[in-house]
Amino acid sequence: MFRTLRRALCVAAALLLPLAGTQSAHADVDARAGAGYWHTSGRQILDAAGQPVRIAGINWFGFETANHVVHGLWARDYKSMIDQMKSLGYNTIRMPYSDDILKPGTMPDSISYDGKNTDLRGLTSLQVLDRIVAYAGQAGLKIVLDRHRPDAAGQSALWYTASVPESTWIANLKSLATRYQGNPTVVGIDLHNEPRDPACWGCGDTARDWRLAAQRAGNAVLSVNPELLVMVEGVQSYNGANGWWGGNLMGVAQHPVQLDVPNRLVYSAHDYATSVAQQPWFGDPSFPANMPGVWDRYWGYIFKQNIAPVWLGEFGTTLQSAVDQKWLSTLVTYLRSTSEYGADSFHWTFWSWNPNSGDTGGILKDDWQTVDTVKDGYLAAIKAPGFAGGGGSGPDPGGPGGGTAACSAAYTVSSDWGGGFNAEVKVTNTGGVPLKSWKVSWTWTGSQKVTSMWNASHTQSGATVTAVNATHNGSVPTGGSASFGLGGAPGGGGAPSVSCTAT
Repeated sequence: MFRTLRRALCVAAALLLPLAGTQSAHADVDARAGAGYWHTSGRQILDAAGQPVRIAGINWFGFETANHVVHGLWARDYKSMIDQMKSLGYNTIRMPYSDDILKPGTMPDSISYDGKNTDLRGLTSLQVLDRIVAYAGQAGLKIVLDRHRPDAAGQSALWYTASVPESTWIANLKSLATRYQGNPTVVGIDLHNEPRDPACWGCGDTARDWRLAAQRAGNAVLSVNPELLVMVEGVQSYNGANGWWGGNLMGVAQHPVQLDVPNRLVYSAHDYATSVAQQPWFGDPSFPANMPGVWDRYWGYIFKQNIAPVWLGEFGTTLQSAVDQKWLSTLVTYLRSTSEYGADSFHWTFWSWNPNSGDTGGILKDDWQTVDTVKDGYLAAIKAPGFAGGGGSGPDPGGPGGGTAACSAAYTVSSDWGGGFNAEVKVTNTGGVPLKSWKVSWTWTGSQKVTSMWNASHTQSGATVTAVNATHNGSVPTGGSASFGLGGAPGGGGAPSVSCTAT
């Protein structure tokens, strides 16, 4: 979506669908899971080895706009952005784009090459996307491509327009699927963002029936890259019940999407709070206790009845109102905590990484550096371990460790602009038993001070810093790893020697 284009929608009627009991089995998310292409099994997504994985990510928009590239590269190096996403515990990037970037010779705009992004100079938008995909894969992040708009001018209710017909839409989807064939960093494609009225689901009109269009496009994608996941969003209205654009999946119960390749379908919904638009359920006297029932009706039943995985591709808020704060807290609980349910959970990508999303803001503040720790903190319980990077090889688990707890830490400067810097610290469990908690210490040789830290808390005495795990990343399996990030000033200090202690 682009936030300023959204309109409020009302619910004319509620379609209550029977819900199956939730599964009680807890499928743990392994820190090294995620290698290879993914497929589905019931309501779960599994990696190539059959391990369950959880998409727990972030939207980074810009390729769909007139800049034809992700935003923020005027302020940051793209690698430092991806490093920071990873250090915060996001494992997947939803990457919106418009069909404009597939036009020959489309060039990106608003990239700073002054000491950053130097390897992007002279590249087309698609070539920049290639670089982002490559670096994300090295870092252990996955990418879901999102056909957000037919062109940079704005979103479209249907999957086609007069200037971008269905044939172009499908040809471009196939082109991207072919471009990244054999590269499992790109695990899926979201076929079209936020279909809305007059789009229908199951009405049979080929000009309006989004379910039929999704089948045509999904099968076209799978015809050239049968390993990809196909993400299909909802519509706005079904049988008189209206909701968020793309957020109404009520029709799946009677009219499921049918793809030629089995176990590749993921349904996707969007959900927002009052900073985007008012909805009747926000004024219900029982709010927020009424919200799980609303989500069950619109999209949650698909997961609860074990029909298919459900991915909340967009949700966000400025968090300024008490209503929005209650909404987000209730939604996070509904999505199921990773510590309790592992990957037997809803998948998600938060809107957005960018601070310049008009009615939600972002995880980053307006300086494109500082993390909104309050907003990010709401998501801590549903974050999930990252995936094996650099071609799928997991971290070296080391020796058996004699059944004792042990860890090591590696400190990497991800960006340095003289007046300040960002760094990432990776903690690896080198012992023979899972870590319950850890702390990392180092001493700078200069006058550096920590100005911010995410995914850990810290104390600093003189030049010595001690960082202790956050509540969501203290537990690390044998051979697994966790990361935290920090900002500091001044820059130019290099990477100090670090020590790790299992506590």
